[in-house]
This record gives sequence, structure tokens and C-alpha cells, in this order.
Amino acid sequence: MEAFAYLIPYTQEWLNLIVRWLHVTTGIAWIGASFYFAWLDNAIRPPPPASDLAKKGVAGELWAVHGGGFYNPQKYLVAPAELPKELHWFKWEAYSTWLSGFALLIIVYYFDARAMLIDTSVADISSWQAICISLGALAFGWVGYDLLCRSRLGEHDLWFGLVMFALIVAVAYALTKTLSGRAAYIHIGAMMGTMMAGNVLMLIIPGQRKMVNAMMAGQLPNPVHGQIAKQRSVHNNYFTLPVLFIMISNHYAMTYRQEWAWLVLAVIMAAGVFIRHFFNLRQRGRVVWRYLIISACLLLAVAVAIAPAPPGARAAAADPIAQFAKVQAIITRRCVVCHAAHPTQAGITAAPGGILLDSAARIRQHAAQIYKQAVQLKAMPLGNLTNMADAERGQIGAWFETGAK
Repeated sequence: MEAFAYLIPYTQEWLNLIVRWLHVTTGIAWIGASFYFAWLDNAIRPPPPASDLAKKGVAGELWAVHGGGFYNPQKYLVAPAELPKELHWFKWEAYSTWLSGFALLIIVYYFDARAMLIDTSVADISSWQAICISLGALAFGWVGYDLLCRSRLGEHDLWFGLVMFALIVAVAYALTKTLSGRAAYIHIGAMMGTMMAGNVLMLIIPGQRKMVNAMMAGQLPNPVHGQIAKQRSVHNNYFTLPVLFIMISNHYAMTYRQEWAWLVLAVIMAAGVFIRHFFNLRQRGRVVWRYLIISACLLLAVAVAIAPAPPGARAAAADPIAQFAKVQAIITRRCVVCHAAHPTQAGITAAPGGILLDSAARIRQHAAQIYKQAVQLKAMPLGNLTNMADAERGQIGAWFETGAK
């Protein structure tokens, strides 16, 4: 087995690629269906009271044209008089997205917890402690959310939304004090994704099955199942944009490598909710621009608040050659273990982002990226696995700010 140990990181990289591809594909299918049915619910219009459609129990319908054909979807108040022979269930999109997302969490974060889950400058915990915190966050999120939905608070949409938002922000605060910033963000997304998938698995599909079973037994379906499913579907609709932001947040260390990372996340999630609300209202025929304006103001406020401070004036080095030699030595010790044609860091099979720093020319080529990631954001080295000191970051900063010669 030792002879094949070198293949483990390479295999893990392929698992990462395949499962991530699957996760994105199934996520598109799930969110696409969710967005379509949210639009459909908002866009349908009730038929005339005395029409045949109204007598059949149709709550609304619309006509649409797409792909060269005309479509006429209809929504029933409770259920049609007769159950159709073929009935499509929208469930596997949600299940596949959650399963592939959890598999990706294991591959990326659990397999390499020291680098991906833990930041010793935040909390010096073990890999198993970090993984338990991860699993606990997912379980706590679903249980807390479900209990709130079933409480009296769940009957008041606005207050429920405010309390739920506060709960998510509180968890984000706790995670940013125990896990790495990147991991804290992705776990808030995973927690919300668990709520969304849990809604489908535990409430929406079982409720719909009860309605179908009642019809098959010749009984009138209980409308309460449809009402609960509708409530949870609306929640999923508003969760979507915050979760999508979190899915791509790992590319933007400027958001999670902040002292106030939890607050940055809270503001961006709020902007996503307002954007979603704008489109929901627009689909109902109401264009309320203030929600988009609020979103834009929130995002602008975050961008200004976390902008890096301008560097102080620095005198050019008396000997730029000696200055660069020190910088190159730091990068060789701290960065080249990953950013080389043949990385030596365990678990790394190719230079992250394709960025090579194993020569003077390549260091100068990527000077701005080195400065941003290692000095401004302190996001690299990843998890500070190679223990780059603040003094070393300062030397790199001084070199860049005096011309990167």
C-alpha cells in the first residue's frame, strides 16, 4: 500500500472535481426548479369566478411560450377531481444536491481538516473537534429552524424571518470564533442547505404523499399539508441567494478574512434576501425598487467598510537586490511547498490556481496577488500551515509598496 500512497492526494483531487461538478449540476437543477415554481406561483392569475376552470377548483393559470411551443400550466386550490396517471415529483434534485454537498464537505474539509477547517490563530483545536463542530452546526441549524417553524412564531412571517436571520448570524459569529473564516462561511451555507433539503425530505414530499394517498383512497386531501409545504417552499426561496453567495465565497478571501467576517456575511445575506424579495414582488406585478436600492447600499457599505487601508509611505530600499533576496527566501520557505511545478506539501498535487512562485520572474509576475493574499488578507499560506510570521508579511509588504523591484 505504501507504494501507492503518492496517489492518495491525486485521487482526492479527482474526487473533489467530480463531486463538485455533480454538486453544481444538481444544484442548478434544484434551484432552477425552485425559481421556476416561485415564478409560476407569483405569475398565475385566478380564472373568472363562474368559469369552468374555477368550478374545477383551479386557483390560477397562465399561458407561456418557450422553445417554439405554448404552455398552459394550472394550479389547483387543493387537488384535481381525479388523480392523473403520471405525476412528476420534484425531490431528487434536492436530495442529490445535499448528498453531493455533504460528500464535498468531507472531501475538502474533513480529509484535510488542519488546513481547511482550522485556523490556529482563531482557535487551536484538533481535527476531530473541528469536525464535531461542523456536524453539530448542521444538526443544530435544522433542529432549531424546524422547531421555530412549528412554534407560534412560525405563523408570523416577518417576525419568524427576523428571528431566523438573527439565529443564523449568531451561529456565524460562533463559527468564526472556532473555525477558519473560509470554513465558517461554507458551514453557514451547508447549514442553510440542510434546512432547505430537510424541508423537502421531512415536510414537502411527505405532505404531498399524504394528499396523493388521500385521493387514491377516494378522500378529499387535507389542505393543511399543502399550506405547510408552501410555507417551507417560500423559506427555501429566500434562502437561495445567500446560499449561492456562500458557495462562491471561498474565492473571495476579502469577505471571510476579516475581524468582522460574521457581520460581513450577515450584511451580504440580507442583501440577497432583499434582491429575492424584489423579484418575488415583480413577478406578482409589483415593481418596488427600494428593495434593490437597499441591496445595492448594503453591498456598497460592505465594500467600503472592508476596503484595505492605504499603505503608509515607505522609503525605497537602499539595496533593492538585497530586499528582493529576503522576500524570495520567505516565499521559498512559506509558499513554494504548494506553488511549484512539483508541490511538496502533503495533499497538494498541483499549484493552487496554477500560480507558480518557484523563480524570481514568477514572483515578480504575481507580486500583486502575493501582496493581497499574504499581506492584506493573510489568507495565504492556507491555514498558515507553513507558519508565515507577521514580520515576514511585513517584509513582503514593504517590498511591494516600494515598487516590487
